[in-house]
Parts: sequence; C-alpha cells; structure tokens
Amino acid sequence: MTQAPRIETERLILRDWRDGDREPYADFLIDPRVGAWLGGPFTRDQAYERLANNRASLAETGLGRLAVERRSDGRLIGHCGLASTVGRAPIPEGLEIAWSLVPDTWGSGFATEAARAVIAEGFASHEAAEIFAFTGRTNLRSQAVMQRLGMRRRPERDFDHPLLADDHPLKHHIVFVAERPAQG
Repeated sequence: MTQAPRIETERLILRDWRDGDREPYADFLIDPRVGAWLGGPFTRDQAYERLANNRASLAETGLGRLAVERRSDGRLIGHCGLASTVGRAPIPEGLEIAWSLVPDTWGSGFATEAARAVIAEGFASHEAAEIFAFTGRTNLRSQAVMQRLGMRRRPERDFDHPLLADDHPLKHHIVFVAERPAQG
C-alpha cells in the first residue's frame, strides 16, 4: 500500500479520501453542470464507483484524484490529482493531471491553485519529463486554467476520447503540457 500525498496550499488541502466524503462527492459528480464536462451525467452509484476507484488507485500506486478541501470551512469542493495513462490509447501515455470542482467555486482560482500544487508535487515525486492535461475542445474554463498554469498547447497530441460516442460534444480532446522545470 502506498501513502497518498497530502498537499496544502494557502486556501486548500488536497488529501486522501475519508469515509465521510462519500455523499458530498456523489452530490458533486451527479450535478449536471459537473457531469457535462466529465462525460456524464452520472448516477449516484457511478459516483460511488468513481470514488472507490480513486481510493484504490491512491492506495495501490499513490496516483489518483485527491479530495480538494477548502481550508476556510473544511468543505469538500472537488478533486484534483495525477494518473498514469499508460495503456489507455489513444490517450497520450504519461502522467495526466485532472481536476474538477463544485460549480459555486468556479472562477475562484481554486482549480489553478490545486493544479499548480499537484504539478509541483508530481515533478518532485516522479521522474516524468512532463505532466499533461486534456479536455474537451469546448471546455474553455479548463483551457484557461491550463494556460494560467503555463502549460503549452500540443495539438499534435490531440485525440478522440474512446469512451465517448462519436456525436458527443466532448469527443474531441485537446492536450496541454507542463514541462519539468530546469534544475538550476
């Protein structure tokens, strides 16, 4: 078993999942405003399954989506973390970062703050030369986060998501990359 990282920022705590996170996480994932960007909508049972998969991945590999907790009130506001995409073609292989937050926090800078901390931890803990993110072509909010993080657009690595129907609005995914900072 591997210990999930715990990352603290000025306004957030990124941590392993707790049993008490089950219902708030399900409420978060079944929100149609969230599910619309994650290939949903999701049922409560699908949300429970995703949480179980997150917990198992973190326990087995140390990689997975961490719970994002707001420091000011202890509220679970979403997830952010790294995953290995090895063997998930046509998704590019490597370390992927992903995030999603509850809609009432959108525009607050929390996604950028969480992702910046996870990328820094990822480069400190893993030998990867880069960490990439992907999102649907129409997800302008996530693209803006990627740009604020200093990630570079890599159109040659774009792909059609294999789990989405050909007519799904998120079928075509675009890729951004954060490169390991130079040692100096």
